[in-house]
Amino acid sequence: MTELGNRLKEARLAKGMSLDDLQTATKIQKRYLVGIEEGNYSVMPGKFYVRAFIKQYAEVVGLHPEELFEEFKSDIPTAMNEDIPEKLSRVQTRKDISGGTSKFFEILPKVLIAVFVVGVFAVVYYFYEQFSGNNATDPAEPENTPSVNVENNLPEDTNENNGSGENEAEDGTGEDAEQEEPVEEPVEEPEPPAQEVTVAETNGQYTTYELKNTDKFELKLVSTGETWVNIKNGKDYSFFQGMLVAGDEANSTKTVDLTKEEAAVLVIGNSSNTEIYINDEKIEYAVSPSDFVRQDITIRNSADTE
Repeated sequence: MTELGNRLKEARLAKGMSLDDLQTATKIQKRYLVGIEEGNYSVMPGKFYVRAFIKQYAEVVGLHPEELFEEFKSDIPTAMNEDIPEKLSRVQTRKDISGGTSKFFEILPKVLIAVFVVGVFAVVYYFYEQFSGNNATDPAEPENTPSVNVENNLPEDTNENNGSGENEAEDGTGEDAEQEEPVEEPVEEPEPPAQEVTVAETNGQYTTYELKNTDKFELKLVSTGETWVNIKNGKDYSFFQGMLVAGDEANSTKTVDLTKEEAAVLVIGNSSNTEIYINDEKIEYAVSPSDFVRQDITIRNSADTE
């Protein structure tokens, strides 16, 4: 056990916290916490996580991470001593979030709802215009068509011998009458609305999306580097938990069919190296990975799950 590990363990015990309590507070797996206390950094999921996990551990037990890094820098392997942004820490108080950013995220859902309502009205208006335009093009009988007196224009013999044809024209059952009947054009059926994924809520590293206008929910995570992920449903059942590594054909992508689930809950350890697809449509992060590397994402399935 290293001096740094001893210092962290003593601070944890002084607060009366067990490793299980610490795991709940930091969301870091217990085996990684034991590795930090014992100085066994080889158990970490990657070089990227060593400094970040130590910082989260220190903040929860009441120690100053930067002072520890300076005092015990010899205990942290040089290859792992990378400059990780300050915003990696999960233990971030509300004071760290600027007032302007908070107000922006408060009004963002309202703006999105307004845009959605305007879009719906635009689609309805478009199809209404299309339908009205089709009806307006239906052929109509000319208003000022001059009448033709068949009886006066035909010779007398023709009038006498073809009385049946004259009656046929008067009754409107001849060929001319049939040609004047308007032909109705088929009305085009509106296409079903496209799949829609909107941001319902954000709070720090936590984001909630709403999935609409689809009868299926197929989730795919693709690693562009190295990342740890956990895919669960709304009842906390885990479909997959582990590492995804780019270049490893068997472990670079994970696809889960969640069509019958009301929600999906994702824990993404390295969002900068993780892409999210819903029904093959790439979803952009509402919160930049540069602000929060680890992100907790909930996707509510508003489609029919029967």
